[in-house]
Amino acid sequence: MDIDVQSFAVINLRRRPAATEVGGFVAGFDPATTSPYINYATPLPGARPTSRDVAALVEAFRERGLTPRLEFAPDGAPAVEPALRRAGFTTEAVHEYLVCTPATLTVPPLPGTVRPGTAASPVEAPRTDEDYASIDAALSEAFAGEFAASEEGAARLRRIEEGGGAVRFVRAPGGGCAGAASCSAPAVGTAELAGVGTRPAFRGQGIAAAVTAALSETMFARGARSVWLEYGGEGSRRVYERVGYRPHGTRLYMTGG
Repeated sequence: MDIDVQSFAVINLRRRPAATEVGGFVAGFDPATTSPYINYATPLPGARPTSRDVAALVEAFRERGLTPRLEFAPDGAPAVEPALRRAGFTTEAVHEYLVCTPATLTVPPLPGTVRPGTAASPVEAPRTDEDYASIDAALSEAFAGEFAASEEGAARLRRIEEGGGAVRFVRAPGGGCAGAASCSAPAVGTAELAGVGTRPAFRGQGIAAAVTAALSETMFARGARSVWLEYGGEGSRRVYERVGYRPHGTRLYMTGG
């Protein structure tokens, strides 16, 4: 599975507006943002980079005014971590990832109408510019302002939906978004689900589980054999495990000076 996840990461970064390949790495750049969570690199599966390869990768980031940063499954390219450390890269984080398959997926019930203190309403796909803007704003709030809501963020969500991926959300009373998530288009039989967030006023109602299950179903209907995600804490891990996600491996985040 590490090879599938790493192969997916390569293909997904090649979808970036200004992707480039340097010495066994793919760097995915988006000129619309300087976010390190959008602009990063990953190695080709089995890559064995030289010091010159790493230096060229670092330069590709620096010429754009960005900090060199990578995300990858280390078991999918075992020679990469030592090469990066020799070049002065350090560990930013190590995240476990979970995998769901059609055999493990459990779809939760969706009774009621969402409002503070009640259960979640059915999950929807965005249809209008207002839907995309409200999803982006809700996710900004859900992640405590880690990123600001913006026209670029809403446009990025639309590109995911129109590019073969999917965005799903639960509508708040009177309109807007209570919680949402997105999933990249499938590649090499798998897809990455990300950005699962619920506005604070609507937490504890099953919204995260509902959008996760809906997106997983959508990807399986499109032929994916699995969907994977990373989680941010034990609380979210329990939500994903209830939907049918199981531990499968780790991803390493590294940054250079």
